[in-house]
Amino acid sequence: MRQFAGLSFEQAVREYSQTVFSVCVMRLQNTADAEDCYQNVFAKLYYKSPEFSDSEHLKAWLIRVAVNECKNYIRKNRRALPIDSIREQAVEFDTSGIDMSWALMKTPPKYREVLYLYYGYNYKVSEIAAILKLNENTVKTRLNRGRKLLKEIYGGDNNG
Repeated sequence: MRQFAGLSFEQAVREYSQTVFSVCVMRLQNTADAEDCYQNVFAKLYYKSPEFSDSEHLKAWLIRVAVNECKNYIRKNRRALPIDSIREQAVEFDTSGIDMSWALMKTPPKYREVLYLYYGYNYKVSEIAAILKLNENTVKTRLNRGRKLLKEIYGGDNNG
């Protein structure tokens, strides 16, 4: 039986299902498209059977593959959806009791990704840089600019 950081395939899917799906929805802004990419991510895990040093390595790999799957999907399909039509599809994103999912969905994907990983999954800047294959300073800049955008969208200062 295949093992992924000590987990069976079924356990890995149960453990990281919400994380992968959330990343896909935040990137694609459409649940049907996100489901397609979600399935591709776990198919790649199953068929490629990479080695992982621990569960954090597995989680980071799944997020990286999800981001890449979404980028490929966008590149192939090149269609934009109005943000208002997907507001009800937003994955719950909560920071100190404030629902931020609708505001995140209005930010450009490059800011949305880093904000989501930072606040939604409590990754450090260095971890986000490794997952997204970006320079740490780029991540810091995107976090800063993303926070400013969220403040503008939210209409005030929200401890960003």
